[in-house]
Amino acid sequence: MMTRNLFLGICRCLLAMGFLPITVSAQTMSGEGLPRLVVSITVDQLRSDFLEAFSQSYTKGGFNLLMGQGRVYGSASYPFSPIDRASAIAAVVSGTSPYYNSIVGQRWLQRETLRPVWCIDDDRYAGLHTLETASPKSLSTSTLGDELKVVTKGKAVVWAVAPYSDAAVLAAGHAADGALWIDDERGVWCSSQYYMASLPEWVGNTAIQVNWNDMESQKNTENKKEQRYKAFKNSSEVNAEVTSMALRCLSSTGMGTDEIPDLLCLTYTAGTVASTNNYVLQNTYVRLDAEISRLIEIVGRRIGSKNVLFMLTSAGYSEPKEDTDYQTYRIPTGTFYMSRTADLLNMYLGALWGQGKYVETTFRNHIFLNHSLLDTKKVSLSTATSRAQELLVMMEGVRNVYTSLQLLTISNEQIQMVRSGYHPERCGDLVIETAPGWRVLTENTGESEYQRASFVRFPIIFYGANVEAMRVLQPVTTDRIAPTLARIMRVRAPNACSAEPLF
Repeated sequence: MMTRNLFLGICRCLLAMGFLPITVSAQTMSGEGLPRLVVSITVDQLRSDFLEAFSQSYTKGGFNLLMGQGRVYGSASYPFSPIDRASAIAAVVSGTSPYYNSIVGQRWLQRETLRPVWCIDDDRYAGLHTLETASPKSLSTSTLGDELKVVTKGKAVVWAVAPYSDAAVLAAGHAADGALWIDDERGVWCSSQYYMASLPEWVGNTAIQVNWNDMESQKNTENKKEQRYKAFKNSSEVNAEVTSMALRCLSSTGMGTDEIPDLLCLTYTAGTVASTNNYVLQNTYVRLDAEISRLIEIVGRRIGSKNVLFMLTSAGYSEPKEDTDYQTYRIPTGTFYMSRTADLLNMYLGALWGQGKYVETTFRNHIFLNHSLLDTKKVSLSTATSRAQELLVMMEGVRNVYTSLQLLTISNEQIQMVRSGYHPERCGDLVIETAPGWRVLTENTGESEYQRASFVRFPIIFYGANVEAMRVLQPVTTDRIAPTLARIMRVRAPNACSAEPLF
């Protein structure tokens, strides 16, 4: 007769080989090493160089604790380009790139209306304490929180707290109990009816009290009341409000008090790093350190440090100063005019196939062709983009031009970063890459942005819940965060995540 140990050994082998299905329920999600609470922290525009530069001014319980006693991956990056706050947070929680999760940025051009849309805008759901309408409908994959909800049959508690609506809603995902952010106009914590009919009493309806005279970011505004809270949300002072609301959420919802793991997603900011003022930089990081220290200490005391896992990473980009003046210092630069380029392209394609508005519109460095006109002219999209590419690559300042067909059919190291950041429904038919230092300007809207290829170094840190402390020098990518946390929480990775866990 087969012994029990032998039987279990065979089952483990079959399970590892994929011959037995994995069935997990809330009742079986308990045991040694399983955290009761996972706190996922993304810091907007966190950079390792500044993080390390001010380390002597930190507390013992913040960054120094994480760096000294955590599992630190010191060279992390996002596997796609371009990166902003929305695309970064969506990538962290979904474990995949915009090519699959559809969040190519905070804004993109809607092909049907040819108008820019906000990444979480959804007028089906009214705001709570805000006029902003929001939902995660544009996020086309599941998230870590979604999978946790599914496997626990809704018993796990999932919340997201952030200064910004895009960060809160995307981090919360589709199935969360709630997402909280600060309203731009009134300065109150708010949410969307997508998550709940009304806000819980513990959220409150009182405007955040801000000392405007002491807020360094306010010095750069016109002191208009309607702009004040926008400036506050990008200052170091907002991090204290995020910590306080996170702690209020924990104590009011009972997160971390039973054997079923819960998930709290937080977004902090280090956004004032665009400043050249050394005091402002240091103050930003020192204040951020203090808030992370406060969070770790209080959560650990309430739930038990062995029952909580903290993960901290960066949004992986750093916004350059808007008044960057390369010409004064004789640094190679230039301006690439999108509207002029569209006019030139219309003339060129018109000479080939007859007059017409072949370029329907442009958005950022993307060109959208008129598909209806091409059909009328009996010109395939492949032919049109190929001929347009021939002209565009000869223009001054252009380093590369990618066609939609290339990005959808070719996968190699040379274009992989651009391909991973591309989505056919939300990006153009042609993507122009200008030389570093060049500014892409859309004349009719006045929108511009500098093209930068510089690498922003940042870490991924895991701390608590019996995670072994070590420093890993090998470069890693952020799409491996979600499967790592999923493995630790004993749930499935998000449904478009194909990356390996970090450990």
